[in-house]
Amino acid sequence: MSTTPPPLRILVAKPGLDGHDRGAKVIARALRDAGIEVIYTGLHQSPEQIVEAAIQEDAAAIGLSVLSGAHLTLFAKVIELLGQRDADDITVFGGGIIPEGDIAPLERMGVARVFTPGTPTHDVVDWVRAHVGAGVSV
Repeated sequence: MSTTPPPLRILVAKPGLDGHDRGAKVIARALRDAGIEVIYTGLHQSPEQIVEAAIQEDAAAIGLSVLSGAHLTLFAKVIELLGQRDADDITVFGGGIIPEGDIAPLERMGVARVFTPGTPTHDVVDWVRAHVGAGVSV
């Protein structure tokens, strides 16, 4: 008797006060259309809410969308909280209006990948399939 592993689960979140979520919704839909289970938390989520939701939902990754300019602070807090909750096996990736010069510092703090405006959605899907939840079906 063969059992199929559960589908890959990705939490997509909009941290902070930024109220623009079109990009997050586009990515969430692209992932969903590719057969990936997506939990979208909605606008104005605190890092604490995002980490709690990811743990409760057994997410393999958190995708953050930040347009407010607070990306260094928000990504750092999410990664810090994941570590405190012994959940640093949850991959963190993201995108938004992030200056090229901030990508390397984000990667050094543990962000697995940063997608900038104009990235084709299939590139995000392909990256998630290749780098998140090895051994989990999609």
